[in-house]
This record gives sequence, structure tokens and C-alpha cells, in this order.
Amino acid sequence: MTRSILVVAFLCLASSLSFAYDPSPLQDLCVADLNSTVRVNGFVCKDPMRLTAKDFFLDGLDKVRTPTNAVGSTVTPVNVMQIPGLNTLGISLVRIDYAPYGQNPPHTHPRGTEILTVLEGTLFVGFVTSNPDNRFISQLLHKGDVFVFPIGLIHFQFNVGKTSAVAIAGLSSQNPGVITIADAVFGSDPKISADILAGAFQVDKKIIDVIQSKF
Repeated sequence: MTRSILVVAFLCLASSLSFAYDPSPLQDLCVADLNSTVRVNGFVCKDPMRLTAKDFFLDGLDKVRTPTNAVGSTVTPVNVMQIPGLNTLGISLVRIDYAPYGQNPPHTHPRGTEILTVLEGTLFVGFVTSNPDNRFISQLLHKGDVFVFPIGLIHFQFNVGKTSAVAIAGLSSQNPGVITIADAVFGSDPKISADILAGAFQVDKKIIDVIQSKF
């Protein structure tokens, strides 16, 4: 019985390690040296004798960012590029400002799960599971509500209100990355062949040409 428990415990540990995308810290601190020319999976550590409170600090996240783009949202990241002290700690966050009826369009975070809290307004949010089910999970969120978007899955937020909305989201990576679906598919450089996209989306090539022209 004891042996069986040990085997199960080992498998659980191995499974958890296989999903640990960010490097685990091996010391108390590893503040990113953003000026180093050395490139590793993350950033090399700054000399610990040169650390200051500024390496762990960022101000101004309370300030409103008025969206001016076509989708009606502004994302303000707080990751290792803004706070070098986040290096190796496996967390980051973003502030998202939404114009009335604005959206944070369908996108993925390849390296992090997201947990979002609504600070102001009402958001309709959702994500889609992977093939073959492609199940759509959605929820209407009000001020104070929290929702989770699992790592790697396509998700979005849409402001259903007539007023602006604000949300804060935490992510399980110091640099979770973001792939906006429309930008990646229709705005790649160089462009993906319109013939390929027409076949993939089962539409006329002229429609693809029009969409690509907007990106």
C-alpha cells in the first residue's frame, strides 16, 4: 500500500513539473539585468549588491488609459520588462481599460494562466477549449467578479456597458506572451497566402483580401 502511495505521489510530482513553464527560483532574488547581452531562458541576474527598491516597484497603475484603437481596449502590462524583480518568480499582471462596447479581442497566452477581476463595469468573457470539442465557456461579470482563463486557450473580454470598464488580471508567468488571433492570422509578416486562409475559413479569397487589408 505504501509503495502504491509513493508511486502515485511521484507521478503527481512529475506531472506538476512538466507543466512548470517558468524557471523555478534557486535563490531569494534574481532581478533581471535588462542591459545584459547574455541571452538565457529568462534574464541573467543583476548583481545582488546593486539591488534597490526600484527593481521591485512600479507606480501609476491607477491611471485611466483611454482606448484609442479599433477594438476599444488598452492593455497595460506589468511583467518582468516593467519590474525586473519579477524575474524567475513566475507571476505578472495587466490592467485593461475598455471603452464602451470595447473588447480585448480573442487571444491566447502561450505561457500563462490568467485570473481576471473586474474593477469597474460589466464584461462578457469567455474561452474555447481545444480540439475536437471546441467548447465555449462564457460568463457575464460584474464589479468584483473573478474569472479564470486556462493557459494557452483562446479567450476574450467584451464591455457590454455604455460606460468604460476596468479589469486587473494576474498571470502565472513573468512573461506570459500574447497572441492576438486576428493579428496573427491576418496581419502576419509576410502575409499568409490568401488561398490558404480562404480554404481554412471556407470563404471566397476576396473576403480574405479585404480582411488582410485592414491589418
